[in-house]
Amino acid sequence: MFVDQVKIFLKAGDGGNGITAYRREKYVPFGGPAGGDGGRGASVVFEVDEGLRTLMDFRYQRQFKAKKGENGQGSNMHGKNAEDLVLKVPPGTTIKNSDNEEVLADLIEHGQRAVVAKGGRGGRGNSRFASPKNPAPDFSENGEPGEEIEVTLELKLLADVGLVGFPSVGKSTLLSIVSKAKPKIGAYHFTTIQPNLGVVTTPDQRSFVMADLPGLIEGASEGVGLGHQFLRHVERTKVIVHVVDMSGMEGRDPFDDYVTINKELTAYKQRLDERPQIIVANKMDMPESQEQLELFKAQLDSDVTVIPISSYTRENIDQLLYEIANTLESVKDIDFSLDEDSVGVNRVLYKHTPSQDKFEITRDDDGAYVVSGNAIERMFKMTDFNSDPAVRRFARQMRSMGIDDALRERGAENGDIVRILGGEFEFVE
Repeated sequence: MFVDQVKIFLKAGDGGNGITAYRREKYVPFGGPAGGDGGRGASVVFEVDEGLRTLMDFRYQRQFKAKKGENGQGSNMHGKNAEDLVLKVPPGTTIKNSDNEEVLADLIEHGQRAVVAKGGRGGRGNSRFASPKNPAPDFSENGEPGEEIEVTLELKLLADVGLVGFPSVGKSTLLSIVSKAKPKIGAYHFTTIQPNLGVVTTPDQRSFVMADLPGLIEGASEGVGLGHQFLRHVERTKVIVHVVDMSGMEGRDPFDDYVTINKELTAYKQRLDERPQIIVANKMDMPESQEQLELFKAQLDSDVTVIPISSYTRENIDQLLYEIANTLESVKDIDFSLDEDSVGVNRVLYKHTPSQDKFEITRDDDGAYVVSGNAIERMFKMTDFNSDPAVRRFARQMRSMGIDDALRERGAENGDIVRILGGEFEFVE
């Protein structure tokens, strides 16, 4: 089964906890702290595997959780870092944040990698907090939580040539006679409901990949018919081969078909109208096809080339393959960027990152104050609340962030309840 779009949930591994330990050696009366740091949590990494052609592996498993880093040990021994969770995807996979549609990675080349969910760093052991003021700290730090994110994977076929046209104009038949691909062929509309790929070799031994794409109809750019499922795959093609049925057997006018398809390509707003396009007049073995072709050419611009072929008699097939190969050689360096703001893993966009110290204070129904924000929630998760020194350190961090002052401004008084995630604290002046 061909799967080209799927939504999955990713959870990177948490960092291992640091520990509180001390040296206990003979003849060393003041051994000092010796708690090691926790190991780094595993990140979730996507890697391109050119042997894959579909996102089928993600159809039934929608949640992926990476391993946690090992906890630190005594004698300043560092916990083991967890191995990254590597997920294999086919070439042409775009990874987007499901919440805001931001493109996180655009994976094209074999072996290309992208870290989408970063593992948490390990918590620090008590030896890392030693200072002249406090030479033997009796607290340590929990590991940092790994990132959680829901992403959408979209596969856009990496074919050199894409066959476009109305349903039943002969695209699948053409692919079947120029390659070893075996697409489904039938005398009814939308026989092809998923893209088919085939490797084509010209008589002079030039080769390229051709895709038979599902039939396009009017309104496809707005989602009608196979809509964006079809147009998504046209984005990656270097050359568009526009197949037009000259027989008129479907009761449609060939020139109207040609104009309708090009309108849909232009309306998709991915610069598809700028791609080189080769017009193929198919079914020339049928009666009245020659008359239709002359009328079609008269309505076109004079500099547009039309190649008449017959998939049944194989007339002019070699001429078509030569024309495609020659056109491909002139457009080797086409840019597949989705838009100006898109960022692939080989491009870096530097943006202003808002301060992570921002927080928000709200009130629960019972009158308790609720503090939320990335930085304070991260500190909460990394604090060992079984240790009084660690709790005091957490209180100092809250003060330094200005949370205490903000609570006073909101009217907090002695004895009021303050909640952070699942924890409750008592406000004390």
